[in-house]
Amino acid sequence: MRALLIALLSFLPFLPAVAEESVVLGLSQDKVSITTRFDGSNLLIFGAIKREAPMPEGPLDVIVTLAGPTQAITVRRKERRFGIWVNAEAVPMSQAPAFYAVASTAPLPEILNNVDDLRHTITIPRAIRAVGATSVAPDVENFIDALVRIRMNKGQYQMLEGLVRLDEDTLFRTEITLPSALTEGVYPTRIFLLRSGAVVARHDAVINVQKEGVERSLFEMSREQPLLYGILSLVIAVAAGWGASAFFRMIRQA
Repeated sequence: MRALLIALLSFLPFLPAVAEESVVLGLSQDKVSITTRFDGSNLLIFGAIKREAPMPEGPLDVIVTLAGPTQAITVRRKERRFGIWVNAEAVPMSQAPAFYAVASTAPLPEILNNVDDLRHTITIPRAIRAVGATSVAPDVENFIDALVRIRMNKGQYQMLEGLVRLDEDTLFRTEITLPSALTEGVYPTRIFLLRSGAVVARHDAVINVQKEGVERSLFEMSREQPLLYGILSLVIAVAAGWGASAFFRMIRQA
Protein backbone atom coordinates (compact mmCIF):
# COMPACT_ATOMS: atom_id res chain seq x y z
CA MET A 1 0.00 0.00 0.00
CA ARG A 2 2.82 2.36 0.90
CA ALA A 3 4.60 1.57 -2.36
CA LEU A 4 1.39 2.34 -4.33
CA LEU A 5 0.99 5.69 -2.55
CA ILE A 6 4.58 6.64 -3.32
CA ALA A 7 4.07 5.71 -6.98
CA LEU A 8 0.94 7.86 -7.23
CA LEU A 9 2.65 10.83 -5.62
CA SER A 10 5.53 10.52 -8.08
CA PHE A 11 3.08 11.03 -10.99
CA LEU A 12 1.48 14.20 -9.58
CA PRO A 13 3.97 16.66 -11.17
CA PHE A 14 3.08 15.22 -14.58
CA LEU A 15 -0.70 15.52 -14.23
CA PRO A 16 -2.31 18.48 -16.09
CA ALA A 17 -3.24 21.36 -13.81
CA VAL A 18 -6.93 22.13 -13.38
CA ALA A 19 -7.74 25.49 -14.96
CA GLU A 20 -8.62 28.05 -12.32
CA GLU A 21 -10.69 30.03 -14.83
CA SER A 22 -12.72 29.06 -17.88
CA VAL A 23 -15.11 30.71 -20.33
CA VAL A 24 -18.86 30.29 -20.65
CA LEU A 25 -19.62 31.73 -24.11
CA GLY A 26 -22.75 33.12 -25.73
CA LEU A 27 -23.37 34.20 -29.34
CA SER A 28 -26.20 36.33 -30.67
CA GLN A 29 -26.25 33.93 -33.62
CA ASP A 30 -24.24 30.87 -34.62
CA LYS A 31 -25.35 30.99 -38.25
CA VAL A 32 -25.25 33.82 -40.81
CA SER A 33 -27.35 33.48 -43.96
CA ILE A 34 -26.25 35.29 -47.13
CA THR A 35 -29.25 36.28 -49.24
CA THR A 36 -29.93 38.83 -51.97
CA ARG A 37 -30.67 41.46 -49.31
CA PHE A 38 -27.65 40.72 -47.12
CA ASP A 39 -25.65 43.91 -46.52
CA GLY A 40 -23.64 42.87 -43.48
CA SER A 41 -24.46 41.87 -39.95
CA ASN A 42 -23.53 42.74 -36.37
CA LEU A 43 -22.44 39.78 -34.28
CA LEU A 44 -22.66 40.05 -30.48
CA ILE A 45 -20.22 37.86 -28.58
CA PHE A 46 -20.69 37.70 -24.82
CA GLY A 47 -19.97 35.41 -21.93
CA ALA A 48 -18.85 34.92 -18.36
CA ILE A 49 -15.75 33.68 -16.62
CA LYS A 50 -16.25 30.59 -14.50
CA ARG A 51 -13.91 30.03 -11.56
CA GLU A 52 -13.24 26.82 -9.65
CA ALA A 53 -11.15 28.65 -7.04
CA PRO A 54 -10.71 32.17 -5.64
CA MET A 55 -9.82 34.77 -8.23
CA PRO A 56 -6.09 34.62 -9.07
CA GLU A 57 -3.90 37.66 -8.71
CA GLY A 58 -2.93 39.88 -11.63
CA PRO A 59 -4.88 42.02 -14.11
CA LEU A 60 -7.41 40.13 -16.22
CA ASP A 61 -7.90 40.82 -19.94
CA VAL A 62 -9.98 39.23 -22.69
CA ILE A 63 -9.22 38.83 -26.40
CA VAL A 64 -11.82 37.69 -28.94
CA THR A 65 -10.89 36.58 -32.46
CA LEU A 66 -13.19 35.76 -35.37
CA ALA A 67 -11.62 34.30 -38.51
CA GLY A 68 -13.00 33.46 -41.93
CA PRO A 69 -11.97 30.56 -44.16
CA THR A 70 -8.28 30.57 -45.07
CA GLN A 71 -7.11 30.76 -48.66
CA ALA A 72 -3.86 30.84 -50.60
CA ILE A 73 -3.25 34.16 -52.36
CA THR A 74 -0.44 35.99 -54.12
CA VAL A 75 0.52 39.54 -53.15
CA ARG A 76 2.15 41.56 -55.91
CA ARG A 77 4.24 44.70 -55.70
CA LYS A 78 3.71 47.34 -58.39
CA GLU A 79 6.55 49.47 -59.70
CA ARG A 80 6.63 52.35 -62.12
CA ARG A 81 8.64 51.48 -65.22
CA PHE A 82 8.86 53.55 -68.38
CA GLY A 83 6.00 55.72 -67.16
CA ILE A 84 3.54 52.92 -66.44
CA TRP A 85 2.74 50.83 -63.37
CA VAL A 86 3.52 47.12 -63.77
CA ASN A 87 3.56 44.10 -61.46
CA ALA A 88 7.05 43.38 -60.16
CA GLU A 89 7.74 40.95 -57.31
CA ALA A 90 5.05 38.48 -56.29
CA VAL A 91 4.98 36.71 -52.92
CA PRO A 92 2.68 33.69 -52.39
CA MET A 93 0.85 33.53 -49.06
CA SER A 94 0.13 29.90 -48.20
CA GLN A 95 -2.60 30.82 -45.73
CA ALA A 96 -4.55 34.06 -45.24
CA PRO A 97 -8.01 34.32 -43.65
CA ALA A 98 -10.68 35.87 -45.84
CA PHE A 99 -11.90 37.72 -42.75
CA TYR A 100 -10.20 38.34 -39.41
CA ALA A 101 -11.23 40.45 -36.44
CA VAL A 102 -9.44 40.89 -33.13
CA ALA A 103 -11.24 42.56 -30.23
CA SER A 104 -9.61 43.12 -26.85
CA THR A 105 -10.04 44.89 -23.53
CA ALA A 106 -6.88 46.96 -24.11
CA PRO A 107 -4.21 47.54 -26.79
CA LEU A 108 -2.64 44.19 -27.67
CA PRO A 109 1.00 45.20 -27.05
CA GLU A 110 0.03 46.00 -23.45
CA ILE A 111 -1.72 42.71 -22.62
CA LEU A 112 -0.27 40.01 -24.92
CA ASN A 113 3.28 38.67 -24.90
CA ASN A 114 5.05 37.55 -28.07
CA VAL A 115 5.32 33.91 -26.96
CA ASP A 116 1.56 33.44 -26.59
CA ASP A 117 0.91 35.44 -29.75
CA LEU A 118 3.14 33.07 -31.67
CA ARG A 119 1.67 29.99 -29.99
CA HIS A 120 -1.97 30.90 -30.59
CA THR A 121 -1.60 33.11 -33.74
CA ILE A 122 -3.74 35.87 -32.25
CA THR A 123 -2.71 39.09 -33.99
CA ILE A 124 -3.53 39.63 -37.66
CA PRO A 125 0.04 39.30 -39.03
CA ARG A 126 0.46 36.01 -37.12
CA ALA A 127 -2.70 34.64 -38.76
CA ILE A 128 -1.09 35.04 -42.20
CA ARG A 129 1.45 32.43 -43.22
CA ALA A 130 3.96 32.75 -46.03
CA VAL A 131 5.89 29.48 -45.89
CA GLY A 132 9.00 29.62 -48.05
CA ALA A 133 8.27 33.16 -49.23
CA THR A 134 11.68 34.41 -48.05
CA SER A 135 13.22 32.64 -51.03
CA VAL A 136 11.14 34.87 -53.33
CA ALA A 137 11.51 38.21 -51.55
CA PRO A 138 13.64 39.07 -48.52
CA ASP A 139 11.14 41.63 -47.20
CA VAL A 140 8.14 39.32 -46.76
CA GLU A 141 6.93 41.38 -43.79
CA ASN A 142 6.31 44.33 -46.11
CA PHE A 143 4.04 42.21 -48.30
CA ILE A 144 2.14 40.95 -45.25
CA ASP A 145 1.74 44.53 -43.99
CA ALA A 146 0.44 45.59 -47.42
CA LEU A 147 -2.14 42.76 -47.44
CA VAL A 148 -3.29 43.67 -43.93
CA ARG A 149 -3.57 47.36 -44.84
CA ILE A 150 -5.61 46.67 -48.00
CA ARG A 151 -8.01 44.32 -46.26
CA MET A 152 -8.40 46.61 -43.25
CA ASN A 153 -9.46 49.40 -45.61
CA LYS A 154 -12.13 47.06 -47.00
CA GLY A 155 -13.34 46.00 -43.54
CA GLN A 156 -12.15 42.43 -44.06
CA TYR A 157 -9.57 42.75 -41.28
CA GLN A 158 -10.48 44.59 -38.09
CA MET A 159 -8.46 45.66 -35.05
CA LEU A 160 -10.95 46.39 -32.26
CA GLU A 161 -8.62 47.19 -29.39
CA GLY A 162 -10.39 48.34 -26.25
CA LEU A 163 -13.83 47.28 -27.53
CA VAL A 164 -14.27 44.25 -25.27
CA ARG A 165 -16.18 45.34 -22.19
CA LEU A 166 -15.25 43.50 -19.00
CA ASP A 167 -17.45 43.99 -15.92
CA GLU A 168 -16.33 42.98 -12.43
CA ASP A 169 -13.69 40.68 -13.97
CA THR A 170 -16.52 38.26 -14.72
CA LEU A 171 -18.82 39.33 -17.56
CA PHE A 172 -17.56 40.36 -21.00
CA ARG A 173 -19.10 41.38 -24.29
CA THR A 174 -18.08 42.78 -27.66
CA GLU A 175 -19.64 43.37 -31.07
CA ILE A 176 -18.07 42.58 -34.43
CA THR A 177 -19.41 43.94 -37.73
CA LEU A 178 -19.45 41.43 -40.57
CA PRO A 179 -19.09 43.04 -44.02
CA SER A 180 -21.47 42.40 -46.90
CA ALA A 181 -18.79 40.58 -48.93
CA LEU A 182 -18.53 37.48 -46.75
CA THR A 183 -16.97 34.22 -47.88
CA GLU A 184 -19.08 31.15 -47.24
CA GLY A 185 -17.68 28.68 -44.75
CA VAL A 186 -16.90 28.02 -41.09
CA TYR A 187 -15.75 30.99 -38.99
CA PRO A 188 -13.77 29.87 -35.91
CA THR A 189 -14.34 32.04 -32.83
CA ARG A 190 -11.78 32.05 -30.01
CA ILE A 191 -11.89 33.62 -26.55
CA PHE A 192 -8.63 34.09 -24.64
CA LEU A 193 -8.29 34.96 -20.97
CA LEU A 194 -5.02 36.61 -20.06
CA ARG A 195 -3.35 37.50 -16.79
CA SER A 196 -0.20 39.62 -16.75
CA GLY A 197 0.23 39.18 -20.51
CA ALA A 198 -0.03 35.37 -20.56
CA VAL A 199 -2.92 33.24 -21.84
CA VAL A 200 -4.43 31.27 -18.94
CA ALA A 201 -7.58 29.91 -20.61
CA ARG A 202 -9.09 29.53 -24.07
CA HIS A 203 -12.52 28.68 -25.46
CA ASP A 204 -13.35 27.81 -29.10
CA ALA A 205 -16.64 27.97 -31.00
CA VAL A 206 -17.72 28.22 -34.65
CA ILE A 207 -20.12 30.32 -36.70
CA ASN A 208 -21.45 28.97 -39.99
CA VAL A 209 -21.84 31.38 -42.91
CA GLN A 210 -23.99 29.96 -45.72
CA LYS A 211 -25.65 31.19 -48.87
CA GLU A 212 -29.42 30.83 -48.85
CA GLY A 213 -32.22 31.09 -51.42
CA VAL A 214 -31.29 32.10 -54.97
CA GLU A 215 -27.63 32.62 -54.08
CA ARG A 216 -27.35 29.08 -52.78
CA SER A 217 -29.00 27.61 -55.89
CA LEU A 218 -26.75 29.57 -58.24
CA PHE A 219 -23.65 28.71 -56.22
CA GLU A 220 -24.41 24.99 -56.31
CA MET A 221 -25.21 25.18 -60.03
CA SER A 222 -21.86 26.88 -60.76
CA ARG A 223 -20.06 24.02 -58.97
CA GLU A 224 -22.15 21.02 -60.03
CA GLN A 225 -23.33 22.11 -63.52
CA PRO A 226 -20.85 24.70 -64.81
CA LEU A 227 -22.01 24.37 -68.45
CA LEU A 228 -25.65 25.02 -67.57
CA TYR A 229 -24.60 27.89 -65.30
CA GLY A 230 -22.57 29.47 -68.13
CA ILE A 231 -25.45 29.16 -70.61
CA LEU A 232 -27.91 30.61 -68.09
CA SER A 233 -25.57 33.54 -67.37
CA LEU A 234 -25.25 34.23 -71.10
CA VAL A 235 -29.02 34.12 -71.60
CA ILE A 236 -29.60 36.51 -68.69
CA ALA A 237 -26.93 38.91 -70.02
CA VAL A 238 -28.45 38.90 -73.54
CA ALA A 239 -31.97 39.39 -72.15
CA ALA A 240 -30.81 42.26 -69.93
CA GLY A 241 -29.04 43.93 -72.86
CA TRP A 242 -32.03 43.54 -75.16
CA GLY A 243 -34.39 44.84 -72.48
CA ALA A 244 -32.24 47.93 -71.86
CA SER A 245 -31.99 48.62 -75.59
CA ALA A 246 -35.78 48.29 -76.06
CA PHE A 247 -36.38 50.60 -73.10
CA PHE A 248 -34.17 53.38 -74.49
CA ARG A 249 -35.82 53.04 -77.95
CA MET A 250 -39.20 53.59 -76.34
CA ILE A 251 -37.88 56.71 -74.60
CA ARG A 252 -36.58 58.17 -77.89
CA GLN A 253 -39.86 57.51 -79.69
CA ALA A 254 -42.00 59.02 -76.94
